[in-house]
Amino acid sequence: MTTRRNALAGMGALAAAAMGAASLNARSVATSIARQTLPLIKPKRLRAGDTVGLVAPAGFVPDRFGIDELTETVRAMGLVPRLAPNLQERYGYLAGTDVSRAAALNAMFRDKDVRAIFAVRGGWGSERILPLLDYSALAANPKLLVGSSDITALHMAIAAKTNLPSIHAPNVASSWGSGSWDPFRRMVFDAEVPTYAPPTPSENRLVPIGNHVRTFRPGIARGHLLGGNLSVLSALAGTPFLPDFTGAILFLEDTNEAEYRIDRMLSQLALSGILGKCAGVIFGQCTNCTNPGDGYGNFTIYEVLDQHLGPLGVPAFQGAQIGHISGQVSMPLGIMAEIDATLGTIRLLEPVVS
Repeated sequence: MTTRRNALAGMGALAAAAMGAASLNARSVATSIARQTLPLIKPKRLRAGDTVGLVAPAGFVPDRFGIDELTETVRAMGLVPRLAPNLQERYGYLAGTDVSRAAALNAMFRDKDVRAIFAVRGGWGSERILPLLDYSALAANPKLLVGSSDITALHMAIAAKTNLPSIHAPNVASSWGSGSWDPFRRMVFDAEVPTYAPPTPSENRLVPIGNHVRTFRPGIARGHLLGGNLSVLSALAGTPFLPDFTGAILFLEDTNEAEYRIDRMLSQLALSGILGKCAGVIFGQCTNCTNPGDGYGNFTIYEVLDQHLGPLGVPAFQGAQIGHISGQVSMPLGIMAEIDATLGTIRLLEPVVS
């Protein structure tokens, strides 16, 4: 009798697990939508002539000519730059000590004249200042933080500790070509909600192979956007500075990482439960992600992604213009979006500014 009861209980558990797997995406989307009942504190849109803060939470600016280039870029946006005092400080490979870099960022959020905050560059070091940030001050002074690469650490902490959106976008030192600037301008100046599609291939081939969408699992999903650089995000697993990914559309990118490292980091996200919570996954670009010595004994980067993202049971694709590339698009964290994993499109469903 005991054996029969155990068998029946096991069958019930298996059935429940199957039903749970079948409804995972629907529940995730519902949770993501319910999350928005606690609305984001959206900052006001930028206008020509607004003052924006330039911060260096990671690497430093090497010389004054680099500063000139940064300020020229911001002025070309129609904005007025305000420089953090630590931009050219040097503490090893960092723009000053952890205390100095955190103080500069806290000061920019508290400064009533500063309307948004732009990271000048990435590198490494943003994660080191997360315990030193005044999240109450950040929440009380809603401003967009703009940046990418190592700035992912700040985006994740802001999403975990406040109700502010932020934007994974080129750092000020990036090229800001039309493919980056146009959607960013429409997003933060005009409060528009662009749709991103893969760019038209420009190769002189009968069948162009560049900018292909690689669909690991087809379908359409909705959820709030969260993500950034895979290396930085995976390093935050198990810390209090990572938000809840339940029902999120997770976007990822990386550069200069061998396939086995991408495999390892995605395994970390899977084992920590993050991948299994998402309503959909976008992997943008993995620039120079090859291990040159392994030859045919190696997985390709697409095989690694397929192995991790295909079995999730949610829409997932690779090929969005997100990453260490020219023309990378802006991804607003916390904002609801819809993806089509077959077409490789990302449609924003709400503005990031008021």
